[in-house]
Order: sequence, then structure tokens, then C-alpha cells
Amino acid sequence: MGRHNTIAGRMASSAAAKGRLFTKLAREIMVSARAGSDLNSNAALRSAVNKAKDNSMPKENIERAIKKGSGEMTGMSFEEITYEGYGPNGSAIMIEVLTDNRNRTHPELRRIFQKNGGNMGEMGVVAWMFKKRGVFVIDSSKVSEDKIMEVALESGAEDIITEDNFTTVYTEVVNFATIREALINADIPFEKAGLELIPDNLVSLSGDNAKQALELVDKLEEHDDVQNVYHNFDIQE
Repeated sequence: MGRHNTIAGRMASSAAAKGRLFTKLAREIMVSARAGSDLNSNAALRSAVNKAKDNSMPKENIERAIKKGSGEMTGMSFEEITYEGYGPNGSAIMIEVLTDNRNRTHPELRRIFQKNGGNMGEMGVVAWMFKKRGVFVIDSSKVSEDKIMEVALESGAEDIITEDNFTTVYTEVVNFATIREALINADIPFEKAGLELIPDNLVSLSGDNAKQALELVDKLEEHDDVQNVYHNFDIQE
């Protein structure tokens, strides 16, 4: 997701938003658990569970999702799909989806694009503009920025950005688990942690283009099957 003006906005700030987040996290756990319920041997499941814990998902919800995914309990079967498209002014959008019916999800997302000034594209049209990175968001009003930088850089952080009392640590995927453990051991709490698609370059948007782009992302994120939405917007105030 674009770095400008996005950190606090993506955090769940209400009970309804938290509920939607837990639903998305549960789906991610269920899909990962199809390869086995053992966290030690299933790295994808371990990552999904850690992400759920980092977002304060209740233990019983996590355990139930694992059981559904591994077949110990009955549950729906979900498919992982990534969709791509364009927003205003040639901006790029990536959408990670978990769906039980792609024939329903695809046209619904296409309609959201069409109604909000965007165009859904074919696979690969904008994926090359993004790279997967580990991302940690830390409330820098609770921890000194110097401490965050020291621990993160010593653990292999790639980039550190502070904005609006939040510090975001970016890392290569291979260093994600190491930095997560280092932050926990240093008693540095993080508001969220996970693997995200980060754009190589940003597209400047202002006025009506900016408003339309943000409305498009909001509508996409509201869709039940959408797990994550990433973009390369640079919103100008």
C-alpha cells in the first residue's frame, strides 16, 4: 500500500471493523491449515497465526480456524486469488482475495472498479510494480524512535519511516520473523505486522482523482472476500 497517509487509516477502529478483520484472518488461517495443523512444520500457518495474535484475535477463534482448515471441523473451502487493476490517473491496485466462489467474486470486484473510476486488468498488468515486504507499524509515542531504529536495523530492517506518531519498519521477507522476534524481546509493541505488497514508485493524486481513488479502495476493502488491498497512491493534501 502507498506509504502516504495510510498507516492509521488501515487499523481497525470500531467493533465492526475488528469483526471484519477477524473474519479475514480466520480465512487466512483456514487456507494455511490445509497443509497441516502443526505450526512447527507449516510455516505459512505459523505466519498466519502470528498475524492473528498480533491483531489480538481471540485464542478460541484461532484454534477453531485451524481445525476447520485442517479438516478436524467442517468448514467452507476457500481459494486464494490475486486480482489487479487500475485506479485514477493510471494508479495501480492489487487485491488479495480468499473466496469460496470465484465466479461470484470476480464480477463483483469488476463492478466495483467500473463504478468507482477504475478498470480491472489481467494477471500481471501491475504486479511488476510491487514487491512483497515485511511491514511492522509501531506507535512511536509509546517507544522512543531511537530504540526502534536500533533494534530494527540490527535485525536486518530495510527501511524505517516515521509519520504521524507511527513508525513503519520495512524488511525483506526473509528477515520478517527475525525482526518480529527482536521487537518482542525488546518489549517494543507493534500495532500490526505482516507481509504486504509495497509499490516501487508512487503515483501522485489530488482533488477529484484522489477522492475517487480512496473511495474505490474503501469499496474494495468492504467486500467480504477481499483480504488485502494494496496501491501506489500518493495523496496530495
